[in-house]
Amino acid sequence: MIRLFPMLLVASTLITGCANRPPESNPLSSNVEILEANGTFSMTRNGKPFFVRGGGGQSHLDVLAAAGGNSIRTWGADNAGEVLDRAHQNGLTVTLGIWLQHPRHGFDYNNKKAVAEQREMVRQIVREHKDHPALLMWGVGNEVELASDPALVFPEINNLAKMIKKIDPNHPTMAVIAAAEGNKIERFIEMCPDVDVLGVNAYADVVDVPEALTAHGYTGPYLVTEFGPRGHWQSPTSAWRAPLEQTSTEKAESYRVGYEAAVASQPGRCLGSYVFLWGQKQETTATWYGMFLPSGESTGTLDTMHRLWSGSEPTSRAPVIGPIESPVVLDLVDPDTELWAEIAASDPDGDALTYEWLVVAESNDRKSGGDAEDAPSSLPDLTITNGPRATFQTPSEQGAYRLFVKVTDGTGRAATANVPFLVR
Repeated sequence: MIRLFPMLLVASTLITGCANRPPESNPLSSNVEILEANGTFSMTRNGKPFFVRGGGGQSHLDVLAAAGGNSIRTWGADNAGEVLDRAHQNGLTVTLGIWLQHPRHGFDYNNKKAVAEQREMVRQIVREHKDHPALLMWGVGNEVELASDPALVFPEINNLAKMIKKIDPNHPTMAVIAAAEGNKIERFIEMCPDVDVLGVNAYADVVDVPEALTAHGYTGPYLVTEFGPRGHWQSPTSAWRAPLEQTSTEKAESYRVGYEAAVASQPGRCLGSYVFLWGQKQETTATWYGMFLPSGESTGTLDTMHRLWSGSEPTSRAPVIGPIESPVVLDLVDPDTELWAEIAASDPDGDALTYEWLVVAESNDRKSGGDAEDAPSSLPDLTITNGPRATFQTPSEQGAYRLFVKVTDGTGRAATANVPFLVR
């Protein structure tokens, strides 16, 4: 099914946006339009072409701008005014997310009272922030359909998009789905005719997004709203089902491959992307998705995005790291045993490297859909020596653990690797 857009015939077809801003709008506010010409799409901001080079997150905004980025994405509107202000101060735009409740969390989209209350919340957010000069577009929910029937949520997402555009005709609306799966794409086409852009979150499968959209009939514009390393649910596992995390160097290559396959190679279809995660969070591990570490250093994934966005090398680059070698790797080990581990690492700038090893309990607070997780406990007293080759003591208590290594170069750059092991 071909999706139909409201059309106004000008030099190219105007999909969304308004050439004449309503008289009550702030004259400093931005005007964003999505244009169609001969089946291809582009976006303009205040009349100038705009392709999203974005990070999902709200931190390190100066670093994002210096790397060639031009936008951030939020998942909700908490502290939205402050986020918009900081982005504007750094010359960045914002896709402002509006968090919609999920059926998997117990929200009932057949409950008219609850839906009306949520709709009023959306109305207030749009009215409050529609004229901010940093605003790029509205993210109407994030993966609301996850673990649910899209038909339960897409009609209301469309209702909200229609309402938003009546209040704010100057900024497009976007709905974000988890992965480009056929049923979701087809239901989106059918049920969301008033949503301007389809956002897709994808990880190891991001390379398949363009083909999947085409195969299931979506001919409109899209944004890759999350991409990054191989997802923990997509990874090979140990014998005790612990997912195996890529090294930061391997992740940097995954970012490059995903961006080139789903974003850079799709002019006229893809309007840009938001890399995940421009910040840090605990999700399976403390290092799986963050492009920054809890201690603040950036990894090679940031270097990759700098090259892709700016076409140039960063002034300082992160160390390169290989996999951990140790008798502990993917093995059952005895408690209270001294073992060794080593790592091969180098720095492309010739900086001196510092090594930090740490044993951490395996997370027992695994969630889905990026829901908040508690960090597991670390056991710093078990590491006996640090360096490219370290010795450490296995825990005395049986259970699942991980051995982490962080390699830093003294300039705020780092590389990481970890491996799970099981104390029998």
